[in-house]
Amino acid sequence: MREKQPGRLRRLGRIGQLGRFRPRWPRTRRGQRRAVQAVMVACVVALAPATWMYSVADARLRTTADAPAQQVAMVFGAGLWQGKPSPYLANRLKAAAELYRGGKVKVVLVTGDNSREEYDEPDAMRTYLREQGVPDERIVSDFAGFDTWDSCVRAKKIFGVDRAVLVTQGFHIRRAIALCRTAGIDAYGVGVDAVHDATWYYGGTREVFAAGKAALDAVFRPDPHFLGPKEPGIEEALGKALAADER
Repeated sequence: MREKQPGRLRRLGRIGQLGRFRPRWPRTRRGQRRAVQAVMVACVVALAPATWMYSVADARLRTTADAPAQQVAMVFGAGLWQGKPSPYLANRLKAAAELYRGGKVKVVLVTGDNSREEYDEPDAMRTYLREQGVPDERIVSDFAGFDTWDSCVRAKKIFGVDRAVLVTQGFHIRRAIALCRTAGIDAYGVGVDAVHDATWYYGGTREVFAAGKAALDAVFRPDPHFLGPKEPGIEEALGKALAADER
Protein backbone atom coordinates (compact mmCIF):
# COMPACT_ATOMS: atom_id res chain seq x y z
CA MET A 1 0.00 0.00 0.00
CA ARG A 2 1.32 3.50 -0.99
CA GLU A 3 2.36 5.63 1.93
CA LYS A 4 0.52 8.84 2.45
CA GLN A 5 2.56 11.89 1.56
CA PRO A 6 3.04 14.60 4.14
CA GLY A 7 0.71 17.56 3.67
CA ARG A 8 3.38 19.84 2.19
CA LEU A 9 4.42 17.24 -0.39
CA ARG A 10 0.82 16.69 -1.43
CA ARG A 11 0.38 20.45 -1.94
CA LEU A 12 3.56 20.62 -4.01
CA GLY A 13 2.29 17.77 -6.13
CA ARG A 14 -0.96 19.58 -6.83
CA ILE A 15 0.97 22.76 -7.73
CA GLY A 16 3.10 20.74 -10.13
CA GLN A 17 -0.03 19.40 -11.82
CA LEU A 18 -1.35 22.94 -12.23
CA GLY A 19 1.98 24.00 -13.73
CA ARG A 20 1.52 21.36 -16.45
CA PHE A 21 -1.86 22.81 -17.42
CA ARG A 22 -2.10 23.92 -21.04
CA PRO A 23 -5.05 25.81 -22.54
CA ARG A 24 -6.96 23.70 -25.05
CA TRP A 25 -8.95 24.74 -28.08
CA PRO A 26 -12.67 24.16 -27.41
CA ARG A 27 -13.98 20.94 -28.89
CA THR A 28 -17.53 22.06 -29.55
CA ARG A 29 -18.46 24.30 -32.45
CA ARG A 30 -20.17 26.71 -30.06
CA GLY A 31 -17.06 26.94 -27.88
CA GLN A 32 -14.83 27.50 -30.90
CA ARG A 33 -17.10 30.29 -32.14
CA ARG A 34 -16.95 32.00 -28.76
CA ALA A 35 -13.17 31.67 -28.65
CA VAL A 36 -12.84 33.27 -32.10
CA GLN A 37 -15.18 36.08 -31.07
CA ALA A 38 -13.15 36.69 -27.91
CA VAL A 39 -9.93 36.90 -29.93
CA MET A 40 -11.55 39.33 -32.39
CA VAL A 41 -12.82 41.57 -29.60
CA ALA A 42 -9.36 41.59 -27.98
CA CYS A 43 -7.78 42.59 -31.31
CA VAL A 44 -10.29 45.40 -31.84
CA VAL A 45 -9.72 46.74 -28.32
CA ALA A 46 -5.94 46.58 -28.74
CA LEU A 47 -5.97 48.35 -32.13
CA ALA A 48 -8.62 50.97 -31.32
CA PRO A 49 -6.21 53.55 -29.82
CA ALA A 50 -3.82 53.35 -32.77
CA THR A 51 -6.75 53.61 -35.20
CA TRP A 52 -7.96 56.72 -33.39
CA MET A 53 -4.51 58.34 -33.61
CA TYR A 54 -4.18 57.64 -37.32
CA SER A 55 -7.67 58.96 -38.10
CA VAL A 56 -7.07 62.18 -36.15
CA ALA A 57 -3.52 62.87 -37.32
CA ASP A 58 -2.92 61.52 -40.84
CA ALA A 59 -4.39 64.52 -42.68
CA ARG A 60 -2.17 66.86 -40.63
CA LEU A 61 1.23 65.36 -41.40
CA ARG A 62 3.60 67.71 -43.20
CA THR A 63 7.28 68.18 -44.07
CA THR A 64 9.41 71.21 -43.27
CA ALA A 65 8.85 72.31 -46.87
CA ASP A 66 5.04 72.22 -46.89
CA ALA A 67 4.23 72.88 -43.23
CA PRO A 68 1.67 75.65 -42.82
CA ALA A 69 2.86 78.99 -41.49
CA GLN A 70 2.16 79.10 -37.75
CA GLN A 71 3.50 81.36 -35.05
CA VAL A 72 4.87 78.55 -32.89
CA ALA A 73 6.87 75.38 -33.48
CA MET A 74 6.82 72.93 -30.60
CA VAL A 75 9.70 70.50 -30.10
CA PHE A 76 9.36 67.53 -27.73
CA GLY A 77 12.32 66.32 -25.68
CA ALA A 78 13.99 63.03 -26.59
CA GLY A 79 16.82 62.52 -24.15
CA LEU A 80 20.30 63.86 -23.53
CA TRP A 81 23.70 62.27 -24.03
CA GLN A 82 26.29 63.70 -21.66
CA GLY A 83 24.25 66.86 -21.30
CA LYS A 84 23.70 67.39 -25.02
CA PRO A 85 20.72 66.49 -27.22
CA SER A 86 20.64 62.87 -28.32
CA PRO A 87 20.85 62.29 -32.10
CA TYR A 88 17.07 61.89 -32.22
CA LEU A 89 16.50 65.15 -30.36
CA ALA A 90 19.13 66.93 -32.46
CA ASN A 91 17.25 65.98 -35.62
CA ARG A 92 14.05 67.43 -34.18
CA LEU A 93 15.81 70.66 -33.32
CA LYS A 94 17.39 70.90 -36.79
CA ALA A 95 13.92 70.60 -38.33
CA ALA A 96 12.56 73.32 -36.01
CA ALA A 97 15.47 75.60 -36.91
CA GLU A 98 14.73 74.97 -40.58
CA LEU A 99 11.11 76.00 -40.02
CA TYR A 100 12.29 79.19 -38.34
CA ARG A 101 14.84 80.07 -41.03
CA GLY A 102 12.23 79.42 -43.69
CA GLY A 103 9.82 81.89 -42.10
CA LYS A 104 7.28 79.19 -41.26
CA VAL A 105 7.35 79.94 -37.51
CA LYS A 106 8.24 82.93 -35.33
CA VAL A 107 8.92 81.21 -32.00
CA VAL A 108 10.12 77.76 -30.93
CA LEU A 109 8.72 76.20 -27.74
CA VAL A 110 11.04 73.51 -26.39
CA THR A 111 9.34 71.18 -23.93
CA GLY A 112 11.15 68.55 -21.92
CA ASP A 113 12.18 67.12 -18.59
CA ASN A 114 13.95 69.13 -15.90
CA SER A 115 12.70 67.13 -12.92
CA ARG A 116 16.18 66.96 -11.40
CA GLU A 117 18.98 69.49 -11.26
CA GLU A 118 21.52 67.48 -13.24
CA TYR A 119 19.14 66.76 -16.13
CA ASP A 120 17.88 69.75 -18.12
CA GLU A 121 16.44 68.98 -21.55
CA PRO A 122 15.01 72.45 -22.31
CA ASP A 123 18.26 74.32 -21.69
CA ALA A 124 20.21 71.83 -23.81
CA MET A 125 17.62 72.24 -26.56
CA ARG A 126 17.86 76.03 -26.32
CA THR A 127 21.64 75.92 -26.66
CA TYR A 128 21.42 73.67 -29.72
CA LEU A 129 18.85 75.92 -31.40
CA ARG A 130 21.03 78.97 -30.85
CA GLU A 131 23.87 77.11 -32.56
CA GLN A 132 21.46 76.50 -35.46
CA GLY A 133 20.82 80.22 -35.83
CA VAL A 134 17.62 80.67 -33.83
CA PRO A 135 17.87 83.83 -31.67
CA ASP A 136 17.61 83.25 -27.94
CA GLU A 137 14.66 85.64 -27.61
CA ARG A 138 12.68 83.47 -30.05
CA ILE A 139 13.05 80.34 -27.89
CA VAL A 140 10.69 79.58 -24.99
CA SER A 141 11.33 76.76 -22.51
CA ASP A 142 8.82 74.50 -20.80
CA PHE A 143 10.69 72.73 -18.01
CA ALA A 144 7.80 70.42 -17.01
CA GLY A 145 7.05 68.59 -20.25
CA PHE A 146 7.40 65.19 -18.60
CA ASP A 147 5.40 63.35 -21.27
CA THR A 148 3.51 64.15 -24.45
CA TRP A 149 0.19 64.83 -22.75
CA ASP A 150 1.79 67.12 -20.18
CA SER A 151 3.58 69.05 -22.92
CA CYS A 152 0.39 69.55 -24.93
CA VAL A 153 -1.76 70.61 -21.98
CA ARG A 154 0.88 72.98 -20.64
CA ALA A 155 1.42 74.51 -24.10
CA LYS A 156 -2.28 75.37 -24.18
CA LYS A 157 -3.03 76.25 -20.56
CA ILE A 158 0.27 77.69 -19.36
CA PHE A 159 1.79 79.23 -22.50
CA GLY A 160 -1.42 80.09 -24.35
CA VAL A 161 -0.57 78.24 -27.58
CA ASP A 162 -3.62 77.92 -29.84
CA ARG A 163 -1.87 76.80 -33.05
CA ALA A 164 1.44 75.08 -33.58
CA VAL A 165 3.61 72.95 -35.81
CA LEU A 166 4.78 69.96 -33.78
CA VAL A 167 8.23 68.52 -34.44
CA THR A 168 9.20 64.98 -33.46
CA GLN A 169 10.10 61.62 -35.02
CA GLY A 170 7.74 59.92 -37.44
CA PHE A 171 6.86 57.12 -35.02
CA HIS A 172 5.73 59.69 -32.41
CA ILE A 173 4.17 62.45 -34.48
CA ARG A 174 0.65 61.01 -34.74
CA ARG A 175 0.34 60.62 -30.99
CA ALA A 176 1.64 64.16 -30.50
CA ILE A 177 -0.89 65.60 -32.97
CA ALA A 178 -3.79 63.63 -31.51
CA LEU A 179 -3.02 64.65 -27.94
CA CYS A 180 -2.34 68.32 -28.72
CA ARG A 181 -5.58 68.54 -30.68
CA THR A 182 -7.38 66.96 -27.74
CA ALA A 183 -5.78 69.59 -25.50
CA GLY A 184 -7.23 72.34 -27.73
CA ILE A 185 -4.31 73.16 -30.03
CA ASP A 186 -4.84 73.39 -33.79
CA ALA A 187 -1.78 71.25 -34.51
CA TYR A 188 0.05 70.11 -37.62
CA GLY A 189 3.07 67.85 -37.39
CA VAL A 190 6.45 67.40 -39.02
CA GLY A 191 7.68 63.84 -38.67
CA VAL A 192 11.47 63.88 -38.74
CA ASP A 193 13.25 61.03 -40.52
CA ALA A 194 15.54 58.79 -38.47
CA VAL A 195 17.94 55.93 -39.05
CA HIS A 196 16.18 52.62 -38.46
CA ASP A 197 18.46 51.54 -35.65
CA ALA A 198 17.67 49.83 -32.33
CA THR A 199 16.36 53.09 -30.87
CA TRP A 200 13.98 53.54 -33.80
CA TYR A 201 12.59 50.02 -33.44
CA TYR A 202 12.25 50.52 -29.69
CA GLY A 203 10.40 53.78 -30.27
CA GLY A 204 8.06 52.20 -32.79
CA THR A 205 7.30 49.30 -30.48
CA ARG A 206 6.78 51.63 -27.54
CA GLU A 207 4.19 53.58 -29.52
CA VAL A 208 1.95 50.50 -29.69
CA PHE A 209 1.65 50.56 -25.91
CA ALA A 210 1.76 54.36 -25.59
CA ALA A 211 -1.31 54.57 -27.83
CA GLY A 212 -3.38 53.02 -25.06
CA LYS A 213 -2.25 55.63 -22.53
CA ALA A 214 -2.86 58.36 -25.08
CA ALA A 215 -6.43 57.19 -25.55
CA LEU A 216 -6.98 57.21 -21.78
CA ASP A 217 -5.51 60.71 -21.55
CA ALA A 218 -7.85 61.86 -24.31
CA VAL A 219 -10.88 60.38 -22.55
CA PHE A 220 -10.15 61.39 -18.95
CA ARG A 221 -7.99 64.48 -19.64
CA PRO A 222 -5.95 64.42 -16.43
CA ASP A 223 -4.03 67.44 -15.20
CA PRO A 224 -0.29 67.41 -15.95
CA HIS A 225 2.14 66.32 -13.25
CA PHE A 226 2.85 70.01 -12.73
CA LEU A 227 0.56 72.77 -13.98
CA GLY A 228 1.60 75.95 -12.22
CA PRO A 229 0.80 79.57 -13.11
CA LYS A 230 0.50 80.95 -16.62
CA GLU A 231 3.73 82.09 -18.25
CA PRO A 232 4.02 85.00 -20.72
CA GLY A 233 7.03 83.61 -22.62
CA ILE A 234 5.25 82.90 -25.92
CA GLU A 235 3.37 86.21 -25.91
CA GLU A 236 6.53 88.18 -25.18
CA ALA A 237 8.56 86.34 -27.83
CA LEU A 238 5.85 86.91 -30.43
CA GLY A 239 5.73 90.61 -29.47
CA LYS A 240 9.48 90.90 -30.12
CA ALA A 241 9.08 89.07 -33.42
CA LEU A 242 6.30 91.46 -34.51
CA ALA A 243 8.38 94.47 -33.52
CA ALA A 244 11.32 93.16 -35.50
CA ASP A 245 9.14 92.58 -38.57
CA GLU A 246 7.84 96.16 -38.44
CA ARG A 247 11.31 97.72 -38.51
